[in-house]
Amino acid sequence: MTGASRGIGKEIALALASAGADVAINYRARGGEADGVARRIEGLGRNTWVCSADVSRRDDVVRMRDSVGKHFGPIDILVNNAGINVDRLFEKMEPRDWDDVLSVDLTGMFHCIHAFLTPLQQSSHGRIINVTSIVGQTGNIGQVNYAAAKAGIIGLTKSLARELAGKGITVNAVAPGFIETDMLSGVPDRVRERILAQIPARRFGHPADVANAVVFLASGQASYITGHVLNVNGGMYL
Repeated sequence: MTGASRGIGKEIALALASAGADVAINYRARGGEADGVARRIEGLGRNTWVCSADVSRRDDVVRMRDSVGKHFGPIDILVNNAGINVDRLFEKMEPRDWDDVLSVDLTGMFHCIHAFLTPLQQSSHGRIINVTSIVGQTGNIGQVNYAAAKAGIIGLTKSLARELAGKGITVNAVAPGFIETDMLSGVPDRVRERILAQIPARRFGHPADVANAVVFLASGQASYITGHVLNVNGGMYL
C-alpha cells in the first residue's frame, strides 16, 4: 500500500496485517517511520517489504511494482493512500501548488493502478481501494487543488469499477472526514471547534476508523461491492 509510513496509512497497514495480510509498505521520505511499521507487522507474524517510491513518478512506481513482485509475487489488494496537501486561497495559489498536489494525489494513483493492474488480474481476490476525502465531496476553502484531486479519485473509482467488474476486481473508495492526524493537529483550536460543531457524532475520527473500513472492503465480505464511496466522517456528509 502507498503512503504507509504514518497516520492513516500506517493504521491501514497494521490493520491489514492483523487481518492476516502480508503488506508491502510504500513511503517517499520517511524511511525510518516505514521501517518501524514493518517491524510492527513482523511482530504480528506477517511478512512485509518496504519500498521507497515517489508515486508521482511513473519510473519509481514501475520499480516498486517489480520489487514487490520479486518478494511477494502477484498482489491481491492495492490500497492507494499516498497524498499531500498545499493549502492556499485560490487567488494566491501558484501553478506549482496545483501541479504538485494533483501529481501525487491523483496522477500518482493512476500510476499505481496502471502498474499493478496486470498482477491484480492474476489474483482470484482482486481489490483496489482508493483513499479520497470528504473535501472531494463538499469542497473546502483554501483547498481547491486538494478537493479537485480527491473529487477526481471518486470519478476514477466509479469509472474503473465499471471497467474491471467483469474481470473479478472490485474498485472502491474510502472518504475520511476530519481524522486525528498530523494534518488536523496543525489546525488552530478555534477552527477545530468550528469543525467539530458540524460533526453529528461530536468527535473527530481516529485512523483506526478508516482502517476498519479499508479492511472490510478488502475482505471477502465485500466481494459484491464495487464503485462505492464509503464515508467515514461521523455524519458530517451524508
